[in-house]
Amino acid sequence: MKKNLRIVSAAAAAALLAVAPVAASAVSTVSAGAVQSATDIGPVNLPTSNAAVNVKPNVSLNTAVPSASIKASISVSFTATVDGTTATANLDPKSTEVSLYKGTVSDRNKVTNLQDVKSDDAGAEYKVGMNNVSLNFGSQNANKKVTLTFPDNGSHFGYNGKDGRSQEVQLDKNGVVTLSYVIFPVTAKNFANPAVVNWLNSTTNAVVNSGNIELYAGSDAGKMNVDQVIAAVRGKYYATNFGTLTNKEASDIKYTNNLVEALKAAGVEVKDNWFVAPKSFTFNMTATANNNDASKTLPVTVSVPNGKDVTPATVPSQSKTIMHNAYFYDKDAKRVGTDKVTRYNTVTVSMNKTKFSNGIEYYEVIENGKATGKFINADNIDGTKRTLKHNAYVYRSSKKRANKVVLKKGETVTTYGGSYTFKNGKKYYKIGNDTKKTYVKVANFD
Repeated sequence: MKKNLRIVSAAAAAALLAVAPVAASAVSTVSAGAVQSATDIGPVNLPTSNAAVNVKPNVSLNTAVPSASIKASISVSFTATVDGTTATANLDPKSTEVSLYKGTVSDRNKVTNLQDVKSDDAGAEYKVGMNNVSLNFGSQNANKKVTLTFPDNGSHFGYNGKDGRSQEVQLDKNGVVTLSYVIFPVTAKNFANPAVVNWLNSTTNAVVNSGNIELYAGSDAGKMNVDQVIAAVRGKYYATNFGTLTNKEASDIKYTNNLVEALKAAGVEVKDNWFVAPKSFTFNMTATANNNDASKTLPVTVSVPNGKDVTPATVPSQSKTIMHNAYFYDKDAKRVGTDKVTRYNTVTVSMNKTKFSNGIEYYEVIENGKATGKFINADNIDGTKRTLKHNAYVYRSSKKRANKVVLKKGETVTTYGGSYTFKNGKKYYKIGNDTKKTYVKVANFD
């Protein structure tokens, strides 16, 4: 007997449906008709709310590969952060279901058996929807109004009978909001496909590991356009991930680049995609295959015979002490790699903080006088001022107090970074701008 394509676990990290097929006659709680009508509703413009919150989806669809005994699977989750509290999609095991559609959301496109998504479908776009999903931002955010904004890629959600990519929602007395449904796009991947990405010269079809082009700056003050540079590179080089390089058919490749960031790091100002071209500059083009996520980066050197001599400007900076282990993030607040700066070490950062779209402030890391494009959460450096709701002791461990100090209710205390969970299972904030083991229970601030 076939089962629904249904989320069967309330685990917040993801909903894994590795082996669950979908009965053709089954009707999901997120009915095809309901989801279809939702897609016909335009974005909803609502009043400005107390906080703007970006939703970060984590969605993947792996194809079945019968020859390798690999079953299709889908993973669906998303997070959002309000005033430093991150909530992960909370799934109801009794009612939360997912529906999968190939292409647009409609009954005729509904996938009735997950195992029908096979390796030939790798690279195809699907839509995944799940219903009755909640986000719990904690009682500290009780009764707040926030605007949830989903990525501008076809994602949207339903709330209070309305549909849109960005909508105001009301958190309840526990800081919880329940969405009637969410819709995310997802591209099917075949990770069993061993084909790697290669960059090739468009003229010779030979594999290359680096590129170089020559361009002339315009007569208008020696200016050059970002799109002009990318077009020149794409005209000379292309990428493919076919198993044999003799196959000339164009593969489904996504191209990205760090040209603007590289120019800024070199001290070249970019405004509205225009910049005064230096005599030479280098940046990276990255090609990623849509069918299996294989990627390859091509370093490109651009020579500009009539370019200007550019002396990189030194960015004003300051030395700061990290009070809580800190990861690096990019300008979109996405974590960069796994490296981190451990607490009590110093780091050179920008003079001013920058508030990102997620509402969190960051310092940019400065190296050798240059901006790096890597950022550290300012809370790990400067801390956050919090007001005690109860009298509080200061601890050095789960069993021992650090001193005889009693912090009084109503007192403002600076905490650093996220909380630590001690052996007793309780959460504590680091306090005190020093290396002493001084912690206060998170519960005393709630």
